[in-house]
Amino acid sequence: MDRVLLIISGGIAAYKSLELIRLFKKMGTQIKCVATQSALTFITPASVEYLSGNSLRTSLEDRDQEMQMGHIELARWPDVVIVAPATANIISCVANGLAMDLAQTILMATTQQIVFVPSMNVRMWENKLFQKNIEVLKKSGSRFLGPTEGEMACGEYGMGRMMAPQQIIKSLFQK
Repeated sequence: MDRVLLIISGGIAAYKSLELIRLFKKMGTQIKCVATQSALTFITPASVEYLSGNSLRTSLEDRDQEMQMGHIELARWPDVVIVAPATANIISCVANGLAMDLAQTILMATTQQIVFVPSMNVRMWENKLFQKNIEVLKKSGSRFLGPTEGEMACGEYGMGRMMAPQQIIKSLFQK
């Protein structure tokens, strides 16, 4: 895995994506990042750009990038696309074929392996409609790493915690 596209969606676990970027860089992996607008509530573009060594993409409205079909280039570039954290929103949007922002558009356009690393409240994770969305994506070839069980930022306990960055790396390289 030489090239990784990391899509960071907007959840409290977005801070873990910064450590994930650092670990990939330490391994010599090229990494480009896309963040949803809600992710920018939790992390800063400067942090992502400094750690990855590349500009952070956040919008389809970047005229210079999109004149060159930048979202298609990003969809074709990586060996794998990782969505971490993967919120209930981005998982459900992709499962239902929506492409309403840059992240979703890339996920709809890529032919590369997509790995979702879920992070959400236990009630959201257990929701029957949401579980159907996961099954749709798995049947389409997407891979899921986690979630894990534990205490959440909201104070509840259960399945829904994003895996630790070190666990993500380890799981990606297991066959």
